[in-house]
Amino acid sequence: PTGGHLHQADGTAWMAIYCLQLLAIALELAHERPAYEDVATKFFEHFIYIADAFYTKLGRGDSLWDETDGFFYDILHHNGSTTPVKIRSLVGLIPLIAVLPIEAETLERLPRFKRRMQWFIRYRPQLVERIASLTRPGQEGRLLLALAPEEKLLRIFRRMFNEDEFLSPYGIRALSKEHEANPYRFSVNGDEHVVRYEPAESSSSLFGGNSNWRGPIWFPLNYLFVEALEMYDHYYGDALTVEYPQGSGAQRTLKEIAADLSDRLCQIFYRADESGRRPVLGPHPLFAGEEWSDRLLFYEYFHGDDGSGVGASHQTGWTALVASLLQRYPRRAIKRD
Repeated sequence: PTGGHLHQADGTAWMAIYCLQLLAIALELAHERPAYEDVATKFFEHFIYIADAFYTKLGRGDSLWDETDGFFYDILHHNGSTTPVKIRSLVGLIPLIAVLPIEAETLERLPRFKRRMQWFIRYRPQLVERIASLTRPGQEGRLLLALAPEEKLLRIFRRMFNEDEFLSPYGIRALSKEHEANPYRFSVNGDEHVVRYEPAESSSSLFGGNSNWRGPIWFPLNYLFVEALEMYDHYYGDALTVEYPQGSGAQRTLKEIAADLSDRLCQIFYRADESGRRPVLGPHPLFAGEEWSDRLLFYEYFHGDDGSGVGASHQTGWTALVASLLQRYPRRAIKRD
């Protein structure tokens, strides 16, 4: 509504994710058809240039990484000025999904791709120094392509795994709960635009209403966070532990955190008490009886604080991903009904 244009942290990250997905496909195909090494090289280079754009100065503005806050923000260019849009939301977490571990064996089997990677490391060090990690092998000699190197990853995790910010009993919220008491305010052209934490439907029609970024739990993004944590763990292993939840004093590996996050998402559907009530069905009296206990609905998104279903009640196209999480961590699922 303000005019101008945005340099988008999430939009740029999605393109980096796209490149890594196509790189992974090309590397797999190249094992049988060597011509795909050139395709893999192309998407490797695209990822490197996108990652560099994240951290280089954007015209008159700063990079998408805010060193003071330890978070990724959009950059708004408007009327000749540049402003970081300091809303702590999924916008700043989506860059974490841009991650791909590369096996040492893969590099040995694909010499052309390996040579091109080594060329970049040697002759374009300024392009690879900000990402993780082409120069420091992880467990079993793996390398890691990721937008967020370890020091930035850990700073984002402090917010992501804080129960007063993103970490809900039922998954990762779309907007930090910090914005409930401290809404983000942006004044332009005499108008003030406000974004505050709203755990269910948005109270404003601005940006389309029911915005992803206002507070609810969205299953597809949470599923991708679980996968990303597993990929980081595939590289770091037990060498990297994180306090989880923040303030608890408990140090956990990223694999353990992925399992716990999966469990929080599944708890949306588990029986919460002896009455058979399930968080997904919410507090409505209609759903309180035993006749509804086993009639589950796959909602579009979920309340950021109590896990109740919000929006369309039949989004099985993505919320049914809960079945994959139960499959992924079956021993944790067995403990529940």
